Amino acid sequence: MSLLSMRGGVARFRRHRARWVVRGAISVYTVFAIWAAVAHGQPSAQPGGIYTAAQATRGEATYKAQCTTCHGEALEGKLAPPLTGPEFMRVWGNQPLLDLVTKIQNTMPANAAGQLSRQQSVDIVAYVLELSKLPPGNADLGTDDGVLTQITLPAPAQPAQTRSTSSVAGSPVFPPGGNLAQVMRGILFPSSNVIFNVQNLDPSTQKVGWTPGDTAFSWVDWGAGIYTGWELVDYAAVALVESAPLMLTPGRRCENGKPVPVERDDWIKYTVELAEAGRAAYKASQSRSQDAVIEATNRVADACLLCHEAYRDKPGGTPDDPSNKIARCVP
Repeated sequence: MSLLSMRGGVARFRRHRARWVVRGAISVYTVFAIWAAVAHGQPSAQPGGIYTAAQATRGEATYKAQCTTCHGEALEGKLAPPLTGPEFMRVWGNQPLLDLVTKIQNTMPANAAGQLSRQQSVDIVAYVLELSKLPPGNADLGTDDGVLTQITLPAPAQPAQTRSTSSVAGSPVFPPGGNLAQVMRGILFPSSNVIFNVQNLDPSTQKVGWTPGDTAFSWVDWGAGIYTGWELVDYAAVALVESAPLMLTPGRRCENGKPVPVERDDWIKYTVELAEAGRAAYKASQSRSQDAVIEATNRVADACLLCHEAYRDKPGGTPDDPSNKIARCVP
């Protein structure tokens, strides 16, 4: 059973505590100052680096064999995003190097995800560092998670702001297309359950209930033969992030006709927490670790539960309306 299930129209949550391990003390490397100088076009003040030229050469060979079709000969980006320059730093700045390594190892190349070893992935990162003008050192960049976690890329430089997107003349304004319950049931509820289902089923295992070649399938099985299990978890997490702002759409009504309290501080807080939970779930899914996603489901469950306790699960129902829908959306 998933964390979130619908029984009689009422959502029920259970939190699941994943296994976790406390790591011992580790040696710490940092490239913050060097990378920050490179990212801003300044000469490096430190002579050494955290990878070797030989390692970058190995990474280049692997990159050219596996990555150029999508990311370009010079990492400039083609079918896939660039792996160097301001756009790269916008995505990966302020993130531990471990995230980049695991992203490469677990999801690249797109047509053969998971086939690169940890060493190959780290070597590719060394090549990325080299093309980002970060000087090499005397020792290879290691594969240890603890060390890679401590190497944090600096926050990207903020682009100059000319005008806010909300002030762009002629920007379309989209009125609500449905009430809050419809948004919940159409996007947030199914997407959350895809994530919660990782508690019970490893997304890397063979899908159950779908036979290749069948022309007909249940609507709930749509996509089963198109995307991998992990991709479906990725997309569900993105759906949480992208749809959370829909809870703040001006003019939206609840199922009972009451206005969604978009101006209330607690409602805004719950919305932000939902988006953050979705980002945490996406990051966990990108690690391709079932345990990591199970841990992330705690944040998703909490984000949903806190809002539901305040605005949805109202006491004082009647036999005709045990869930007391008439009292929803009222603090």
